[in-house]
Amino acid sequence: MAIGAREFIDKLLVEKYSQEKVDNHNEDALVSKVNADDMMYAMNAASSNFKTMMALNNRLTAVCYGVVSKSAKYVKTEEAVC
Repeated sequence: MAIGAREFIDKLLVEKYSQEKVDNHNEDALVSKVNADDMMYAMNAASSNFKTMMALNNRLTAVCYGVVSKSAKYVKTEEAVC
């Protein structure tokens, strides 16, 4: 299995950027800029909101099915004689 660019544009991009140098190897590059507790709080709040939304969506779906089934008018048809 070969590793590398297969498409022409990808090969051109590899050639273009293969000689680029980056100098972000300082010690501050690996330090997070976001507080972990703040991130966990935000993720917890987002997941809680999503779970609440899903529960409401399921409840609304059940109510809508109930309303549709109660408002349906069923008409008795004649049975086919074989």
